[in-house]
Amino acid sequence: MQSMVYLVFCMLLGLAWTFQSVILTQENFDLERFMGRWYEVAVVSTCPYYMQRKKGSPVVALELKHFPKEDSFTVTAATFRNGSCKETSTVYSLTNISGRFFHHVSRLGADVDSFVVHTNYDQHTMILQLSTEKPSGNKTAIVKLYSRTTDMTHPVLDSFKTLVRKHGINDDVIIINQQEGECAPAAPVTEPSTRPQIPVPSSMTTHLYESEK
Repeated sequence: MQSMVYLVFCMLLGLAWTFQSVILTQENFDLERFMGRWYEVAVVSTCPYYMQRKKGSPVVALELKHFPKEDSFTVTAATFRNGSCKETSTVYSLTNISGRFFHHVSRLGADVDSFVVHTNYDQHTMILQLSTEKPSGNKTAIVKLYSRTTDMTHPVLDSFKTLVRKHGINDDVIIINQQEGECAPAAPVTEPSTRPQIPVPSSMTTHLYESEK
């Protein structure tokens, strides 16, 4: 039932917004530098139901972990729910496009492509997520701002608003997550010393994504 409600509400903007045919990812994207602790500090979506659910949400703490030789990485998210700190984990699959990842949300029957459109690794990251529900084909866009700390500067927020407008979304409805104290994932597991480190090639270039019509 929840999935059907989500579908109906998100379809309200289905005709008013279409995916761009080309999306640029971060040039020379470095996966290993991208790993570690992030905080989701701001978010906006073309889906009214998603926006309603996120209103008043606390800052989400994220721990990204990738083991060499694996074609995926894990995102553990921690946030306050009903006064308690709750954790959930999602596996993101790597793709042949640097800075683009994929995961499936089974409860919504949605395939999600994530694009790191900009990051400086040490301070902030801007991510565009394009979700396609099956079998309806309904598409939704979510733009997220990550920070290495719970603080966010005005220049970074202004850049985030520019990105949001670029993808046809009203920046006036951006949700700034609320700070409600420390709720963070457990410390990452130390990798076994027997697993060799494989460096990410520095020659990676900007890639393009051709979305399905």
